Amino acid sequence: MKKITYPKAHRGNVSDNFHGTIVKDPYRWLEDENDENTVKWLSEQENLTVDFLNQYSEKVEITARLKELYDYTRYGIFSKHGGRYFYSKNDGLQAQAVMYMKKTMDGEPEIILDPNKWSDDGTVTYSSSYVTEDGKTIAYCLSESGSDKNSIKIKDIDTGKIYDEELLWCKFSGVAWKHDNSGFFYNRYPEPGTVAVEDECNYCKIFWHSLNTDQSEDTLIYEVPEDKEVGLFPWITDDGKFLILMSYKGTESKNRIFIKEFDVDNEFVSVIDEFKAEYIPIGNEGRKFYFKTTENSPKGKVIEIDIDRIDLSNSKIVITEHESDVIEQITYAGGKFIASYLHDAQNIIRTFDSDGKYQSDIKLPGKGSVFGLSTSQFDNELFFGYTSFFQPLMIIRYDIKKDQSENLIVPECNFDPGDYKSEQIFFESKDGTKIPMFISAKRGTLLNGKNPAILYGYGGFDISLKPSFSVFQMYWLESGGIWATANLRGGGEYGEKWHNAGILEKKQNVFDDFIAAGEYLVEEEYTSKNKLAISGGSNGGLLVSACMVQRPDLYGAVLCGVPVIDMLRFHKFTVGRFWICEYGNAEKNSDHFKFMYKYSPLHNVSSEENYPSIMILTADHDDRVSPAHAFKFAAELQNSDSRQNPILLRVDRKAGHGHGKPLMKYIDEATDKIAFLNMVLR
Repeated sequence: MKKITYPKAHRGNVSDNFHGTIVKDPYRWLEDENDENTVKWLSEQENLTVDFLNQYSEKVEITARLKELYDYTRYGIFSKHGGRYFYSKNDGLQAQAVMYMKKTMDGEPEIILDPNKWSDDGTVTYSSSYVTEDGKTIAYCLSESGSDKNSIKIKDIDTGKIYDEELLWCKFSGVAWKHDNSGFFYNRYPEPGTVAVEDECNYCKIFWHSLNTDQSEDTLIYEVPEDKEVGLFPWITDDGKFLILMSYKGTESKNRIFIKEFDVDNEFVSVIDEFKAEYIPIGNEGRKFYFKTTENSPKGKVIEIDIDRIDLSNSKIVITEHESDVIEQITYAGGKFIASYLHDAQNIIRTFDSDGKYQSDIKLPGKGSVFGLSTSQFDNELFFGYTSFFQPLMIIRYDIKKDQSENLIVPECNFDPGDYKSEQIFFESKDGTKIPMFISAKRGTLLNGKNPAILYGYGGFDISLKPSFSVFQMYWLESGGIWATANLRGGGEYGEKWHNAGILEKKQNVFDDFIAAGEYLVEEEYTSKNKLAISGGSNGGLLVSACMVQRPDLYGAVLCGVPVIDMLRFHKFTVGRFWICEYGNAEKNSDHFKFMYKYSPLHNVSSEENYPSIMILTADHDDRVSPAHAFKFAAELQNSDSRQNPILLRVDRKAGHGHGKPLMKYIDEATDKIAFLNMVLR
């Protein structure tokens, strides 16, 4: 492969003083996407990437097979409102899924929202939706080009009328309808121009919106002006009698809870008044409320709180913490608690009576993952999704009263699941900690060190990597590759202790786990170093870039998606401040600076090192992780004559952090990644 000539990126003289240490930042100018120098540099990078990938003659065949694998009917999890059933469905190759409604389970489907008609290129869609208790009105959050910024629109389901009002300045917003359909509570940020630019994602507030009125008439319900970093989210209880507000800071799994009864002239009751643990509302019987909490129970338990006699030290424990399994999701319906537990990164569903006594397990199709648990407290019907590495999401309906489940929808796909196998193994990390990993391959694959392999990980934010179906992964497997998913510390696979073992000053544990996973795959001859690719996105982009910098000899290629790279300045971009609880703040805390500077990928690139081939992927509308991270990392890597392997930057246009992409953008990206790996893994 001939040596690549990279676009010239001039090195500036910008530097910062971090607690007495001078840190150079030569590519600070790339943080301004609108700067003419940045625009020119990005255009040249785009041309370079396109020209490089076009050398691969089988791209058309890759795209064609990916389309075949995607061409099956995909359903979302059903929800029920007023006896009506709502769900999303993609017929196969539609740009976006369509929302449907049935008035009975056997009734004719009616289209409620069809984002495929909202734009010519499929880049406008809805990110979430909220239906009234009677199933007759829907509020939905409109998203353009994958942005986290939403506006809320409202539609009358029976007449098809779109209401005139549009609610702006929403991001990560929830809608809580009153049961009389008069309006809803929602959370939003300040109108741009009313606060400093850096505060446009601060000062979250709860407003009341009356239907058929302009947003300017909305009533402020709750705010915390003395702490601008507090976020807020509203719920209304299934009995329609109480408004619940969750107060939180960033992505930390700790929150406060406030409750107000409707039609009573009183203030919010402060139920949980400190940020000390996670408290998630489950349901209520009158003024007795059920919460899932991690307080003194890192794997989760269920407690009952009487809001007339709040005494957390003596709150009733309804479901005790399991000795090994983690409560991941839980709901209260039909007089039962229905809980999805994580057992070694796979789900088990257990049911309990209203007193918390174990009743039974809900039988699942196999060892895999559960998503959803969609029901209402006063219903006897529950829906959830089930998936595994070789099973696309299927929809299961559970009759709570009869304790019976049925497979409602089982997708039919263009491959034979019986041709593949997956195993879970446990390996030792650097400090001796046992780490689980799923390894998938075609049956009969020989362990001779000659197989191309992708090692995938995340390791952060209490997020668990469970078995799930992916077209990209399936293509890789049927092409003869091996796929490994490592369940690293920092995730939620074993509860809050597992999460805390991979944050702040313990973040290096995550990288050590991932490096040990790669070493295991090589030592056991699943693959070899020059055939091992690592892949991750967002926090997983930080993971793979840090591991590449720390162990460049271990990998043949890197797929680094929408990454967090500049650990000294991440909190200054978009909503980066939300992640300080996970990563730290190098600017304000000298101790944080020491460990963050030590692993920050941007600041540990060596000009003498020949790093593995890498494709860095980002998007021009990513307002969660700024594209500047990817830009600066690419420029730093390309600025050395020592590099022998390709360093490519791929910038998706009219796309964001990942959600909301039209299908062809997913296919185009997957095609480029597969072509890249096929070219560089030798």
